[in-house]
Amino acid sequence: MDLAIIVAVVVVALAFDYTNGFHDAANAIATSISTRALTPRVALTMAAVLNFVGAFLGQQVAHTVSEVISPPSGNHGLVIVLAGLCGAIAWNLVTWWLGLPSSSSHAMIGGLAGAALAAGTVVNWHTVVKKVLVPMVVSPIVAFVLAGAAMLAIMWLFRRAHPSPTNRGFKMAQTISAAAMALGHGLQDAQKTMGVIFLALLVGGHVAPGDPLPIWVIAAAAAAISAGTWSGGWRIMRTLGRRIIDLDPPRGFAAEAVSAAVLYGAAHFQAPISTTHTITSAVMGVGATKRITAVRWGVARSIATAWVLTFPMAGLAAAAAYAVLQVFLP
Repeated sequence: MDLAIIVAVVVVALAFDYTNGFHDAANAIATSISTRALTPRVALTMAAVLNFVGAFLGQQVAHTVSEVISPPSGNHGLVIVLAGLCGAIAWNLVTWWLGLPSSSSHAMIGGLAGAALAAGTVVNWHTVVKKVLVPMVVSPIVAFVLAGAAMLAIMWLFRRAHPSPTNRGFKMAQTISAAAMALGHGLQDAQKTMGVIFLALLVGGHVAPGDPLPIWVIAAAAAAISAGTWSGGWRIMRTLGRRIIDLDPPRGFAAEAVSAAVLYGAAHFQAPISTTHTITSAVMGVGATKRITAVRWGVARSIATAWVLTFPMAGLAAAAAYAVLQVFLP
């Protein structure tokens, strides 16, 4: 039975990774599409390829995710992990349907924590608070402030430049910034699925705590998130690209470049932050430099509500999934 449940966990984890890809495809490319720096299909292709490459750039975030809960060995522990994934997928699909760019990362962490609490097992709150909740609050603030500062610097440096050639130049620069963002998305988000699969293998006794990630886990997670990205996330792309603020190329470049830098910095410190929170905050930061009213704060408020609800709602969905799975997989 252990092997069958491990296979089920791996399949569901890769399904989550796929939903993560189409749910978060907008993160890397919505700004480039909204400014017409890239066509949608070219942007999606670039994002899919670089998501795949980014997944191979590190393992620190994956190990953090694998330490969020400490489920018991055997079938029961695997059911807890499976329930956590089901809760995360359920919340991803709800927010995708509503067109809200919520965090797939926090849906996964919330799902794992919710399933663990429902099962009466250990949630490593020190890891959750230090490496998940604190970065969850800090990273959007940092992205907002740095993106605003970067945009002010661009406005000052190009204050005497003619708008048309400046916009053309920043459209070309957005190809690089969008590529950097897509690479950072692969580095951050694919690793989270790797971490859950590693946790399942650990609970099933197939790896030891100090082992590196098996290469097949990295390749499978990279392929799943790339396939999801290729399928697109048009509902969320519209929200991020146009409904928050009408972006121009300089603002699109500033938002993407700052977001990529924040993602790489967080990965260095093993913090699984949300690519969604990061880019959305950066977009609001560059928008605020235009004028405060240029940001559609009503849309931003809806997005913030989804952020706040993600952790508990994914946890509740995972607890419900655990109750159901306990009937079929006691």
